[in-house]
Amino acid sequence: MRVCGKNVFNELDYKSVRKILIADNFKDKNIINKIKENKLKYIITDSKIMDKMMPHNQGIIIDIDDFEYASLDSIGDESLVLMLDHLEDPHNFGAIIRTCEAAGVKSIIIPKDRGVIVNETVMKTSSGALNHVNIIMVTNLVNAINKLKSQGYFVYAADMDGDDYRHVDYANKVLLIIGNEGNGISKIISNNSDEIVSIPMRGTINSLNASVAAAILIYGIGE
Repeated sequence: MRVCGKNVFNELDYKSVRKILIADNFKDKNIINKIKENKLKYIITDSKIMDKMMPHNQGIIIDIDDFEYASLDSIGDESLVLMLDHLEDPHNFGAIIRTCEAAGVKSIIIPKDRGVIVNETVMKTSSGALNHVNIIMVTNLVNAINKLKSQGYFVYAADMDGDDYRHVDYANKVLLIIGNEGNGISKIISNNSDEIVSIPMRGTINSLNASVAAAILIYGIGE
């Protein structure tokens, strides 16, 4: 997988780096020193060629190992776990990862098909938070829900027609589910949830960006 940008490089686990392309006009001495100190393989490349490969690369493109997803068994005795029901926008995903890291949420569950995966956009948007949050990919969300229920988790799905999240008495172990940007929570996920929660809307807009809704609920539940 290829990623780019100075911040992305600074947050990488250098063990995952295969090689680095550095633009012939690149002038960041700190990054160049890190590359040499860690004995990373690099190639000086024409900046115009790099711009065609990946626009807005800031003069550095990094070829890294494919992202390794965690397993459902990696979830320990965590008080809050997040599940994304076929989220599609990688920018939303990256922002949610950042929120989870900031709030101390250690695990995010995503489906294998028809949803976001960890790619270069997610890595760039998450700004290093990806290194501190387990991303768990599962083949079946309902099976994952049932497994977590058997471990004592109570399942709360976010949807417009639910109970005001501020007035809910939350369990000690919470699985919070955020839906797709366009369609929200799928019916099968809703049917397998213990309670539906919502964020009250006072304006004319009837929904929030998925990453904003996730942030409000993560911090609201954690209070």
